[in-house]
Amino acid sequence: MEDELWLTAREAAELTGVSLQTVYSWERRGHLKVEGLDHRGQKLFRHLSVARAEKSTRAKAKRVLGPAA
Repeated sequence: MEDELWLTAREAAELTGVSLQTVYSWERRGHLKVEGLDHRGQKLFRHLSVARAEKSTRAKAKRVLGPAA
């Protein structure tokens, strides 16, 4: 477990190319779980959890938007 990559919300946003508000939205909607806090009290997320949240929400967005014209 020590070799897992942990990300702050800002790092998760930068990594996935979304806004910080989107990351907090994923958390609020239950797509992303806070797994800990860093030394400054910032929320930490597992890298794998961030990737899953991104994949899930992007897949849903594609279904809503439909195929490109």
